[in-house]
Parts: sequence; C-alpha cells; structure tokens
Amino acid sequence: MKIHENISVLPYNTFGIDVKARIIAEYNSVEELIELLNRYKGQPILPVGEGSNLLFTKDYDGVLLISRMQRARAMKEDTQQVWIEAESGLKLDDLIAQLVDMNLTGMENLSYIPGTVGASAVQNVGAYGVEAKDVIESVETIEIATLKPKIFTNAECRFGYRDSVFKNELKGQYVVTKVVYRLHKDGPLLLDRVKTMPIPTTAQEVRESVITIRRNKLPEVGVIGSAGSFFKNPVIGKTRFASLREQYPDMPYYEEGEGIKVPAAWLIEQCGWKGKKIGGAQVFEKQPLVIINAGYATSADIIALAAAVVDSVYKQFEIMISPEVNYI
Repeated sequence: MKIHENISVLPYNTFGIDVKARIIAEYNSVEELIELLNRYKGQPILPVGEGSNLLFTKDYDGVLLISRMQRARAMKEDTQQVWIEAESGLKLDDLIAQLVDMNLTGMENLSYIPGTVGASAVQNVGAYGVEAKDVIESVETIEIATLKPKIFTNAECRFGYRDSVFKNELKGQYVVTKVVYRLHKDGPLLLDRVKTMPIPTTAQEVRESVITIRRNKLPEVGVIGSAGSFFKNPVIGKTRFASLREQYPDMPYYEEGEGIKVPAAWLIEQCGWKGKKIGGAQVFEKQPLVIINAGYATSADIIALAAAVVDSVYKQFEIMISPEVNYI
C-alpha cells in the first residue's frame, strides 16, 4: 500500500492535466482496499485505472484509489470455452496479449485500448464491433458503504453503449476488484470492421491488425495527451437517418438495434474541425473523434473545444453528440 498526499495527478491521467489530489492511495490486495475504504470512510472516493477516460477540471479534494492488483488466471474451462478471472489493476491490453498467446478469442478486437480491466467493466469499452459486455461473465466488487463483497452478473451490470450500472444508478457505490471474462478456444473471428489486407486468420493476426490501425490514426498514449475517443457515436432513428442520407448520401452508418449509429468522427470532420484549436486543445488531425492536449492545454480549453464541436455538429445535422470522457 502506498499513500500520497497533496500530489499532482499528472502521472495518473493520460490527458496530461496537472492538478492535485488531496490523497492518492495505491493498493495491492482486496484487504488493503477495504482498509483504505474504512480509513477514508465518508470522504469523496474515485477509483482510477490508467486515467485514460478522465478529464480533471480542478484539484480533487478527495481520495483517488489506484489498483495495483494485476494477476489473471484461468478459473475453469469446457470443450469450447475458458473463463478467465483478471484483477482490476491489470492493463487490459496486457491481458489481451496473454489471451491471444493462449489461442483464446473474443477480446482481440479490443487490443491497444488504454485502460485497465476494472475500467473495461465500468466503461464497457468497445472497438471494431466488439464490446466488453460481449465477453464479461461477472464483475466482482467491494461496496464502499458496507465494505462487503458483491458479484454482479452480466445482466446486473446493465451494460449499454460505453455505459454500465456503475456509471449510473450505482455510481460511486462500488469498487471493481476482479472481472471474469468468458473466451472461446479458437472461436470465430469478428472481422467486419477490421478492414486490413491480408485478411487476418488468427486472433494474433487480428490483434496485430487492430494495433496497426490504432497506431496509424490515434495519438500514442504517453506521447500526446488525450483520452482516446472523446465522443460517443450517436444513435439516431431510422426515419431521421433516411432524411439525412438524402442530403448526405456518403454518410457512413451501422445498424444498432432499432436505430442507426453514425460515426461521430465523420460528423465532426464534415463540420471542418479537423486540426482546429481552442487554446492548447486540438481536434486530432488524423482522427477527429479525438481531442488532444497540444502541450499546453488547460481543462477549460478542452471543455470549450468539446462544447464548440458539439454545438457545430448539432447546428449542421441536428444530431447531439456527447462526451465519452468523464469530467472530474
């Protein structure tokens, strides 16, 4: 266990925002987590993974909890599947690298997403046609108020698009300690959105293709400050989409349940935002879904740029896009 007082959050967020937290506490076990929750009972508490989906807007007058629990193990298996239990502090991409080495499929499309195992369940991360909810069996937690363990089934997590019960009804009430994923032994590969040549034929090849795609269009975490994809892709009604397609016949889309998902990156690009700046915040030139810290951005710059982009998209398309990033 390590406890830091009145310390900068700069090493704990990928946007590169330099504000302070009153307490940053790192723990290596569930027992240490419970000890910390008991010690700081009644105080503001925020579990943080790699800080890759956060925008700190000011000093945090509370406790940031950092999991250093990083083990993974196979719990059980049958003829077709393996259940993997992973601890919350393990980097998601490190886990996926292990899984493809074991010839287990299901998560390779999520390769190179910054963040941890715990955050994958809270945020329901997704990419290239796969979401964490597709492979999560259960989520183990500690309830902050009672210090008691609770296991949530997949259904109880109420996963949605970049969403879960932990971001809504139960926000701030639980700390994720472990996630159980259900993977396939040499199962089918999902290639609809992994458009590379040659066509991947193994989970390892899919992983390599996804990493190449992401490196080519997204800023490297730790080199350029960002939170990855800043905006969610909006889902609109089919009638509204049909009307827009008459005006914009090249508008890309994906069917999403009863609606149509339109790439926010395309909408933002049509509004001319690629490479545009407000202060030190900039819409990334290679991928307009991303807002970057050009080296001297304040949180106010980033918020102002995001708001301007949202307003511009709504004025042109009457589509409301919303941030995927959490403002703290």
